[in-house]
Amino acid sequence: MTAASLPFLNAEDLAEAVSWQQAIQALTRAISLSSDLSSGVPRTAVPTEHGELLLMPAESGNAVGVKLLSVAPDNPAAGLPRIQALYVLFDAVTLTPRLLIDGAALTTLRTPALSALAVDRLAVPEATKLTVFGAGPQAQAHVHAIRAVRPIEAVTVVSRRSEPAERLVRELQEHGVQARTGTPDGAVASTDLVVCATTARRPLFDGDRLAGHACVIAVGSHEPDARELDERVFQRAGRIAVEDAGTALREAGDIILAVKAGSLTAERLIGLSELVSLVPDKGISVFKSVGMGWQDLAVAEAAAAAWRPGNS
Repeated sequence: MTAASLPFLNAEDLAEAVSWQQAIQALTRAISLSSDLSSGVPRTAVPTEHGELLLMPAESGNAVGVKLLSVAPDNPAAGLPRIQALYVLFDAVTLTPRLLIDGAALTTLRTPALSALAVDRLAVPEATKLTVFGAGPQAQAHVHAIRAVRPIEAVTVVSRRSEPAERLVRELQEHGVQARTGTPDGAVASTDLVVCATTARRPLFDGDRLAGHACVIAVGSHEPDARELDERVFQRAGRIAVEDAGTALREAGDIILAVKAGSLTAERLIGLSELVSLVPDKGISVFKSVGMGWQDLAVAEAAAAAWRPGNS
């Protein structure tokens, strides 16, 4: 099969093929089938003059895949996305290309789906209030993904820029969600769930302001010197979950900097293999995600199984 003849799933095709619940189930299944979520080729970052390229390969028993992702920090000023990506799915045996997927759309599906999986194991079942830091595609998608596992009634959007925040508020209101903008410390003090989906390199709020039962999700960075959460969040948290402890200690600035400061020890980290068997409790909990190639592959395989010729 030539590249020109490969089927391509765009964002709309992907959303039609894989629901939030199906994405969560695909990720849960991948976790249950893997004995080591850190196995495989790690993410490779290649610096370029105007940003960087990221390569994220993965392999399962049925397929091989790779996401090619570009990060160009100056793009938004020119009206272009900061992150653009393409995913290629291959046959596991012949390595024949099978499917192309909009990589940005795939990321916007699998990251919130993994967060929702974590929320389902960590957050109190009656959680109805959500605060989201950020107003981009990840922030928006996290609201919808978490609504698939918790009865969210009210959302507060916190963003450095008012226009994107107000736009997200309007979009959520159109979906029947009570939404408004808010300030960092005021928002986290009165919420059940906090999602951090930003490009921030410093903590977004004062961890002492968190409600005693809050569940915090941080997905904004995979760099060792950037963080969205301060040390108090980790000091107060009873449960701190990551995808994989080794990966988090290598890539997750929130975790790395808290360990360096003495606010967290590696022994306290809960990996996904353990997380999926937990049930919620009433203390503060944290899930820090950096994104891993197996997640893209799990959801890409679900999309390939759901897609039929002529659908796209």
